[in-house]
Order: sequence, then C-alpha cells, then structure tokens
Amino acid sequence: MIRVVIADDQALIRAGFRMIVQTQPDMQVAGEAGDGQEAVELVRRERPDVVLMDIRMPRLDGIRATREVAGIARVVILTTFELDEYVFDALAAGASAFLLKAAPPEDLIRAIRVVAGGEALLAPSVTKRLIEEFAKRPEPAKRKTRELESLTEREAEVLKEVARGLTNAEIAARLHVSETTVKTHVAHLLDKLELRDRVQAVILAYETGLVG
Repeated sequence: MIRVVIADDQALIRAGFRMIVQTQPDMQVAGEAGDGQEAVELVRRERPDVVLMDIRMPRLDGIRATREVAGIARVVILTTFELDEYVFDALAAGASAFLLKAAPPEDLIRAIRVVAGGEALLAPSVTKRLIEEFAKRPEPAKRKTRELESLTEREAEVLKEVARGLTNAEIAARLHVSETTVKTHVAHLLDKLELRDRVQAVILAYETGLVG
C-alpha cells in the first residue's frame, strides 16, 4: 500500500487530490497539511511513502519543507505553472517529481507510483529547464569528475539515459537489457557517486557536462 500525504494551502485542491488518490486500491491518504511546517511534522509522524507538495505555502514554503522531508519520503512537487521559477530549487532540495496541478488524474497516479518505486519523473520541459539553468553558468562544474571516472562504460551510459528522464523500463528497452540489470546499474552508480537518488544524478550529469 502506497501511503500519501497531501500538502497544499488550498482545502479544495487537497480534497481533489484526496479523491484521486482514494480511487486507487493500492493507495491511501496518510494525512493532509495546510502549510509547509504542518507538512514536515505530519511526514515525520506518519512516515508516508510519497508527499504531494505545493511550492507556495505559508509558514514554510514547499522548497524548504521538501529539504526537511526528502530523506523520509519521496516528494512530488505540485505547481500551477510549468516554467515555475522554483523548478530547479525544488529538484535540488530533493524532490523526485514535478507535476502541474492541471495535469490529468492519470498523470498524478503515475507520478505517485513511479516515485514510490524509487524512480524520478522529470517531464521534458523540466529537463529542458535544467539544461537552461546550467547553460547560464560560465563552464560546467567539475566536482565529482573523479567519481565519474570510476563508473564503468555501461554505468555511464545508464547515467546519461537517467539524465534524459527515461525510466528503468525505457532504459532497458533502449540498451537491450533487463529492467533488473538497469536497476542494478543505477544502484551501483548512485553508490559510487554518493548520490541520494536519480534527481541528484540528473543534476550531477548536467553539472559535470556529461550530458547537455
């Protein structure tokens, strides 16, 4: 059962998300929060699998709340605008997915399942935003380049595909290997690079110029 916390300062939006989540037999709502501070306290108490997190909330915004809970639960950032100025900050804070509030219910359900399964969900527009963010910098950061060199050729290949926003299943199909093999490669590269999750891997890939 995937346990979900909903954090948004608008009761109507929380109610809508609750209805969508509750239609799924493998999901349940572990609680609701009306601001970021309440969200952090709720997540620490309930230890859910996934948090649906609004960005603009009183007391504590969604970015800072994400930073507080990313080590406990997977975070799906919800926003009204696709090119929200906080996209990069949200991902850097530890969010695993970024979704428009206007997205169809099936997209929300898919996002919850994908991140609960340990993957990240980066829409092409978000990946494009990451590229634009790093393009503004004078030159790619060279941190962790030594660790990158420790990757095998196949692990580096998998990292590139992860950075392009592909899921394990999509990477497996592209590289003609099993999904289990891809999961193993991802686990190994995250361990070697000392990264928390796939989103950090995407950021690192752009920072070091591995993709771009």
